[in-house]
Amino acid sequence: MKELIIGAHVSFHKDTQLIGSVEEALSYNANTFMFYTGAPQNTARVTIDGESTKKAHQMMHENGIDSSHVIVHAPYIINLANNGANYEFAIQFLKQEIRRVEALGITKLVLHPGSHVGLGVEMGIKNIIDALNQVIQSDTKVLVCLETMAGKGSECGKTFEELKTIIDGVHYPEKVAVCLDTCHIHDAGYSVANFDEILNQFNEIIGLEKLACLHINDSKNECGTHKDRHENIGYGKIGFDTLMHIIYHEQLTEIPKILETPYVSADDTSSKRAYPPYRFEIDAIRKKKYNPNLIEEIRTYYK
Repeated sequence: MKELIIGAHVSFHKDTQLIGSVEEALSYNANTFMFYTGAPQNTARVTIDGESTKKAHQMMHENGIDSSHVIVHAPYIINLANNGANYEFAIQFLKQEIRRVEALGITKLVLHPGSHVGLGVEMGIKNIIDALNQVIQSDTKVLVCLETMAGKGSECGKTFEELKTIIDGVHYPEKVAVCLDTCHIHDAGYSVANFDEILNQFNEIIGLEKLACLHINDSKNECGTHKDRHENIGYGKIGFDTLMHIIYHEQLTEIPKILETPYVSADDTSSKRAYPPYRFEIDAIRKKKYNPNLIEEIRTYYK
């Protein structure tokens, strides 16, 4: 059986850059990871350091991390679905982000399709297509992975059909793929307890060859609530066994799987301190054994 490709969302700091991201991933015993190249809610970006990037790739090679499995997440402030005052900014900022991803030697960029903000789904999807056709060119080296969304607010991309429409409208569809988020599809109304059926739907509508990465998250919500609230593995409404079935699915062995589960608070009060759960969740996933003491063990480890 091939080795599980499992990792988590990690940091990218201006001083350590990609080296720091690799080191954090290794501290979780991960063999892949995802990161933002800057804060997701603003435009502040540091210049990519070529020497640091080169050293980071050497570190990945030495530790069994395939750079083709590593993912960058585009910032949330990019909204391609609404062609209002910030539309041109979103297009130009996405172009810049793709150049940064290329400079980092990464080949996959996850993108939230966007929110139409009252324009309607049809117009929102048209705007996304128009924007992507300005961004993605014949020489673009990065695969843009549209993320499945929960349908919160006026989000586009909450169904496989909506994502298919976007992909079909892009001039270079071979440069567009899909990132499937387990929490998001659950919250959007897909019953992940019947994941084989969902995967068949995906294949019939979009095609499994377009599935480029998975975000593995449990959900705080019941199916179809459109709220998008992630939960730790096995602690939510999806459940450990269902997530294990997805993670170890024989049709998904080559696809990187990324945890975006919530940090664990230092106590049950409103403590500002919080700890990453990924080392412990990855361990439970590799052992295929639910850990009912996960929260307590994380708090004890980081004290």
